[in-house]
Amino acid sequence: MAGVFEVEIDGVEHDHGLEHHDEPSQIDVSKLSPEDKWRVEHARMHAKHKGHEAMHAEMVLILIVTLVVAQLVLVQWKQRHPKSYNLVTLFQMWVVPLYFTTKLHWWRFLATWFIFSVVTAYVSYRATRKPLACTTPRLVYKWFLLLYKISYATGIVGYTVVMFTLFGINLIFRIKPEDAMDFGVSLLFYGLYYGVLGRDFAEMCADFMASTVGFYSASGMPTKHLSDNICAVCGQPILVDVSEEGIIENTYRLSCNHVFHEFCIRGWCIVGKKQMCPYCKEKVDLKRMFSNPWERPHVMYGQLLDWLRYLVAWQPVIIGFVQGINYILGLE
Repeated sequence: MAGVFEVEIDGVEHDHGLEHHDEPSQIDVSKLSPEDKWRVEHARMHAKHKGHEAMHAEMVLILIVTLVVAQLVLVQWKQRHPKSYNLVTLFQMWVVPLYFTTKLHWWRFLATWFIFSVVTAYVSYRATRKPLACTTPRLVYKWFLLLYKISYATGIVGYTVVMFTLFGINLIFRIKPEDAMDFGVSLLFYGLYYGVLGRDFAEMCADFMASTVGFYSASGMPTKHLSDNICAVCGQPILVDVSEEGIIENTYRLSCNHVFHEFCIRGWCIVGKKQMCPYCKEKVDLKRMFSNPWERPHVMYGQLLDWLRYLVAWQPVIIGFVQGINYILGLE
């Protein structure tokens, strides 16, 4: 029995049997509208894959099994060797989008990626130096907080544009829906991508700084005696009283009564995720100090970041692995 597919062009339906499957290629697609070109390509794809249902089912089964096995392997790797897993994931988060955007000639993304890479590389270099400079924790915190604010605002604007487009508000400004949606999705991707990448780099810098910063030591014993007017993170004098409002930054007093510069203690507790005093190691309740979602670890936000890391870093690798299996088995 000959299979038949239909292509409707300019209101006229054209029936093509499989014995004449080369007939659509006689159509001059250069004279067709984008919608009609899509219809012709769609019809050719259906004709090409007609009768291959069993092979398609096998390919879907391979995809499902590979996804399940890859997820189990990644979970075990993360639990058993978290440092190597985080390092490889961070590297792929940084490199994989670079490959695709270079291939697609997305120059705006490449420009922002280059600026981000240069500044973050400098900050990471400062964070890994020993002995650690007293101003480095402040520098690390300021850069990644600025990056967070920019990425957060960009993501919110992108999400707002997408929602306005779905409700048709873009038509008021005579903007095409596809243009508005592309703009919104692009901003949303920029915000999420650089937000996740910046947070991961901040954690890496904090791991390097944690064992060398200020008066802190891994054994729990302070390396020096702390005066009342000295910050235990940077070792510099406290110039603003706790009860006073600072022009540039305030002074914080923890529940253990030790005082710190605002950016220093934020860089220690937030970027470094150290839930303790840098000097006496007493437990610190950060929820009372900081209300920003980036400053307070949040379960749902952490799950969102893990999902985005998986989507950007590991999904292309898994899909490439599936395509390799299909190629070896001769499935197309």
